[in-house]
Amino acid sequence: MTKNAIFAARQNEPCPECGADLVIRSGRHGPFLGCSQYPECQYIRPLKAQADGHIVKVLDGQQCPKCQATLVLRQGRYGMFIGCSDYPQCDHTEVIDKPDETAITCPQCGQGKLLQRKSRYGKVFHSCDRYPECQFALNVKPVAGECAYCHYPLLMEKRTAKGPVLCCASKLCGKPVATTE
Repeated sequence: MTKNAIFAARQNEPCPECGADLVIRSGRHGPFLGCSQYPECQYIRPLKAQADGHIVKVLDGQQCPKCQATLVLRQGRYGMFIGCSDYPQCDHTEVIDKPDETAITCPQCGQGKLLQRKSRYGKVFHSCDRYPECQFALNVKPVAGECAYCHYPLLMEKRTAKGPVLCCASKLCGKPVATTE
């Protein structure tokens, strides 16, 4: 068994060189079509060029809102997402994991709400939903409230050895306000 035969799914398409069935195989550059009679027949053909991610699954019954083509589940450099099967002619994409919105107003712009997001490395942070106009970000859990010392409109929950502590979220103040149980 060859290294590329790990993911081999038969297609109903004959090999143009020998007439045997073509199979989908997985290689170091992604999936491709290859002859089932390898190594005797070495015919290979790339699947559709996937510059933005490899197709994982076709989502039957779901159509692209832009061009009415079928939507597919893709694997990209930042994880799974839904995209149009007619890429690159149609660049429609949808996020699978939408960020969780908090009821806390952004202290920097005063207009947006804070969202819980994940970085490309999997770290959780909170930022304004008006990004890139407002670039407020916080690496700890925000808590609605006002600082008793500087009256900054946001508190944050810091984890310490003694337990969680509420502190002012202002970089200038940062004083502990209360402990949470």
